[in-house]
Amino acid sequence: MDVLFVDDELKILEMYGKRLGWRGIPVRLASSAAEALDAVEEREPDVVVLDVRMPGKDGLEVLAELRQRHPRVRVIMLTGHASVEAARKGLELGAFDYLIKPVALDELLLKITEAAKAAKG
Repeated sequence: MDVLFVDDELKILEMYGKRLGWRGIPVRLASSAAEALDAVEEREPDVVVLDVRMPGKDGLEVLAELRQRHPRVRVIMLTGHASVEAARKGLELGAFDYLIKPVALDELLLKITEAAKAAKG
């Protein structure tokens, strides 16, 4: 399983990156839309965990690009309470699911596992 975690909040990015790594999940980190898109072009992951609200290009725009260029990649939208409606829009655009920050690690792991199975199936 290959996971790309995208969030512009570096503390969140580092925390989830470490915790997923400790659980044996190979995870790459990106702190912007541009970094995320470059990382996917470099090596297509099974799952992208994608923050909805980022400066510049937001998560919905990144999702739209990923769905066009990499339709097999499963995207889990990660959102704060204020942008739940944006996450729902993400589902309409083809996101696998969405989670509300802060998300418990076990819940995140479950969704990543489900999404990875869907990507391979």
